[in-house]
Amino acid sequence: MLQLLNQINLNFSAFKFSILAFVTAFIIAMLVMPPLIRVVNRFHLFDVPDDRKEHITPIPTMGGIASFLSLIVACLLWYRFTNDILTISFFFSICTLFAVGIMDDIRNMPARYKLVIQAAVACLIAFSGIRIESFNGLFGIEQLPVAAQYTITIITITGITNAFNLIDGIDGLAGGIGFMSLIILGIILNLCKDGNSAIIAFALGGGLLGFLYYNFNPARIFMGDTGSLVLGFVVAVLSIEIIQLNSGLHYGVIISNAPVFALAVVAIPVFDTLRVFTIRTWQGRSPFSPDKNHIHHLLTNNGWSHSFTSRTICLLHGFLLASGYFLKNIPQLPAIGILIAIMLLATFIFQRLKPGSSTLIPSAERSMAS
Repeated sequence: MLQLLNQINLNFSAFKFSILAFVTAFIIAMLVMPPLIRVVNRFHLFDVPDDRKEHITPIPTMGGIASFLSLIVACLLWYRFTNDILTISFFFSICTLFAVGIMDDIRNMPARYKLVIQAAVACLIAFSGIRIESFNGLFGIEQLPVAAQYTITIITITGITNAFNLIDGIDGLAGGIGFMSLIILGIILNLCKDGNSAIIAFALGGGLLGFLYYNFNPARIFMGDTGSLVLGFVVAVLSIEIIQLNSGLHYGVIISNAPVFALAVVAIPVFDTLRVFTIRTWQGRSPFSPDKNHIHHLLTNNGWSHSFTSRTICLLHGFLLASGYFLKNIPQLPAIGILIAIMLLATFIFQRLKPGSSTLIPSAERSMAS
């Protein structure tokens, strides 16, 4: 980690536009959120509680509008636009997902329709040049066949996008995980000399930070699919780009074991989605059927508050991000095994951790959760 900080210090000038994008997006989000909350309240665009949701009163949704607008405005100011197909495809894709998110927040689109659109934009990105081209020696596999590159990339982007959508269940969780992921992705992208992609990461990160001010418990507004679809998609695309840039096929290696690091970035939403889908399928239900088995439910079902649950899972995410970096000198397969073991252990603990059951939990926090 010290080596990473030294690299950041030596390349600080390269972060100039990323920092400007972050600050711009944060200010815009902070300015947009109050009137957005008033408009959403005026038109009664609420997330209404049901059996699978944690809140008990209707809460304004579509808070993702603020982070999306912040991203777009910051990019218009600081992103170096070109006419290449990747730039066009990327911004077309996030605009498409933003529109889908708005429609879903208003009318609750069927999950299969959203999945098809997510797969379509993932396909567009893959054909535009962002692909998982190599496993970097994982399972003895280096360069992938072209057909495998497209298939794995489309499944990966679709899966991660959907995973962030599904984990957006309590105050501050998806936004907190997304913010942490985007900042670390932006740092690595800058070190890889991909300033434009870093600007995207920092701009959306700044927009999320402004949103989180109004989303931390007790939330005044929710992100909604309007924000979670765009967030998951951007994290997925930038994670694949990290793998691509560090495969040695492009600019040389800045961070070794890039696939392991990318997995650490998305470990919580992806592992949780796979775990929940497995449970539902094992029980003979549709993988998309609603329930209260997500990782945050493991804590809230035991009586912990939204605030404690979000902070605990974000702390776990920070530990995974650090682990993903420190495992850089370990062979990929054992490193991935360690990440999976961390998630399995966390799940085991969360299922059994109850207020008052651990002396490691401050008494004030226990009383909040009860």
